[in-house]
Amino acid sequence: MINDIRLDGTASLQYQLYQQLAQRIVQQRYLPGSPLPSSRQLARDLGVSRNTVNAVYDQLKAEGFLQSQAGKGVFVHEDITTIVRPVVPGPERPIPTVNALPPLPVPPHNNLMMGEDTNLPFQPGLPDLDAFPIRSWNRILHHQESRWSLRGYDSIKGYQPLRRAIASYLRSSRGVHCTEHQVIITNGAQQALSLVADVFLQPEDRILCENPGYRGARHALGRFNNPLVPVPLKNRVLDIEALANLGPAKLLFCTPTHQYPMGGILNLSERMALVNWAQRNDCWIIEDDYDSEFHFFNKPFAAIQGMFDNAPVLYVGSFSKTLMPSLRVGYLVVPEQVVDAVLWAKQLSGGETPLLTQATIAEFIDSGQFTRHLRRMRQLYRDKWTLFQRRVTEDLDGLVRPVAESAGMHLVLEGKFDDRVLHQQLKTHGFGSTPLSAHYLREPGQTGLVMGFASASEKQMEGCVRALTHLLHDPGRSTPGLIPPDSR
Repeated sequence: MINDIRLDGTASLQYQLYQQLAQRIVQQRYLPGSPLPSSRQLARDLGVSRNTVNAVYDQLKAEGFLQSQAGKGVFVHEDITTIVRPVVPGPERPIPTVNALPPLPVPPHNNLMMGEDTNLPFQPGLPDLDAFPIRSWNRILHHQESRWSLRGYDSIKGYQPLRRAIASYLRSSRGVHCTEHQVIITNGAQQALSLVADVFLQPEDRILCENPGYRGARHALGRFNNPLVPVPLKNRVLDIEALANLGPAKLLFCTPTHQYPMGGILNLSERMALVNWAQRNDCWIIEDDYDSEFHFFNKPFAAIQGMFDNAPVLYVGSFSKTLMPSLRVGYLVVPEQVVDAVLWAKQLSGGETPLLTQATIAEFIDSGQFTRHLRRMRQLYRDKWTLFQRRVTEDLDGLVRPVAESAGMHLVLEGKFDDRVLHQQLKTHGFGSTPLSAHYLREPGQTGLVMGFASASEKQMEGCVRALTHLLHDPGRSTPGLIPPDSR
């Protein structure tokens, strides 16, 4: 039944009905392929003669707005989007047009690859989701969801028990000097980086970034078109000596405990030199401690934030790799003097982080299950790292060079090949990766693949290495007999 048409103007009933039906079809209030009432039913609903409705229907059919289907009725034309104006002479009537949109935003110049399948085995940053203790997690979740206090609003800063648990964990495991009042819960580490940009950057402020480095940080920090300045690596870590020649900057982004993606670890003297340089040059260090929990043989260096008094450090972390990416919970640790400014920016840009998820993580930490889970995953990833590195060394010798560091969830395979093409070829076989060249700012300095082994099973490792062997020997050759990516 059509109940949104009113025939109360001074024009003829036929003209009014034609106008209103045509406008609704063009505006897609009546969608292509949708049925219209029979002429008898519409005449009854509107209180007009059936001849009037039939005349309008015939006119709209002639102009391509409607089509009849024998035995079924009258429908909006399936291809109505091609109709621009009536083609048959008739009474005075509108010219159906689609209103133009206001000026559109300039599309981003960076390719974020939003359509990529990011859950393929070997996708960097993806943990082993099968090893997550989902039953224990669900028990805590069900316990928390019955609490009335978690159904409303909370603090922009974050759920207080979670901030307290994070502060305690960071003090004991990473040597971070902080109280719960300095911890701000964010919607993933990416929001934490965006908040830093919102609070600290003015137009033309420069940002120093490791090169190669983490692309997500560049997207977040550089979205206001502030200049991004590449800092080269030396021995797979940030080249501290090169900073003296790069000029002033407001922010410096780095991954000192496991450089992403090359895997180097900044030693104590280099950390001291970095902080001294930042203090002399009024620059804030963004310390992304993205996978420090997964050092396999030695305890990692303490975080830069806690090694020096009053260090100009903004510390970023998340639960995407230690728990699950789908939680979208991260945290930012800042000096007390900065807290209010960051909270104001978070209030404007995103508001609160989901409360039930925060409460579940807090109990997961406080119950000791988080520490036990990390211990199990550290051993599991150590075994996977050892296995994948051995398979690459044995089967791909001379084709790639693994950049091995006994930490983390990924392995870089350097080589002389088109890494963007190889990345796409691997994806067609069901394996993830990222091209090493894509991590460089401006001109790429090295080609290779960043392979996230943490999410891959032993069979998937065998299949991926076999695929790489065939593709690197003959890039145009198909690869038969691969292990399906979901074979575990």
